[in-house]
Amino acid sequence: MMSARRGWLMAALVAAVVALTGSAIAVGVGVGRHSADPPRQAGFANAAPAGAGPERMGGMAGGMMGSGNAGTWQTDGRYGLPGDGSTVTTMAAARARAQAFADQLGDGLRAGEVMQFSNGYYSELLSADGRGATEVLIDPGTGAVSIEYGPAMMWNTRYGMHPRAEVAARVSAKQATVDAQAWLDGRHAGLTAGEPMAFPGYYTLHTLKGESIVGMMSINSVSGAAWYHTWHGTFIAMTGE
Repeated sequence: MMSARRGWLMAALVAAVVALTGSAIAVGVGVGRHSADPPRQAGFANAAPAGAGPERMGGMAGGMMGSGNAGTWQTDGRYGLPGDGSTVTTMAAARARAQAFADQLGDGLRAGEVMQFSNGYYSELLSADGRGATEVLIDPGTGAVSIEYGPAMMWNTRYGMHPRAEVAARVSAKQATVDAQAWLDGRHAGLTAGEPMAFPGYYTLHTLKGESIVGMMSINSVSGAAWYHTWHGTFIAMTGE
């Protein structure tokens, strides 16, 4: 009986991982089905619509940050920081939580740009020499920090779910901007691609309407695939380092 149960659990886990990987690829190649996602409740833990590629990780783990434990798929502290029991209501508090996670990762990382959206906070983490390392989300309700859904989890060759030897970029920063703009023209007419920030394996750009930030998207630095960040909600504010 115990052996059969273990076999069933292993089969379920493998099926979940296969479904996750397949859905991530579907989004990565530029499928625009998430462009018209319905409004979501505040908090990144509630930002994941059923069936969306990167957000499915929240469903598998019972919520990426909703329980304050950063998800059950983290095993060594490299993918999340549990909440400290305090709500996050300011940019300074969000930066402090992002920095706490950066300190946990080590490598001299520091919190860079911090952004506030209606669903929570975002921060980039920078290396000691100022290069992009990874991107994180801060849950305003719990203070929990997690590697961001999508590209930071699936494409980041150093801090993602599948770390590996870095492959030389085949897509330049300039080409990433061109590719991002072409993707936006086909799915979000009226938006423009901002300046790309390089991370291991991909670039992330702000999407703009005129001079105002609307959202974010990423371009894979090897394949040129596009991934729009559908989970943030409405942009509110931003601070630099």
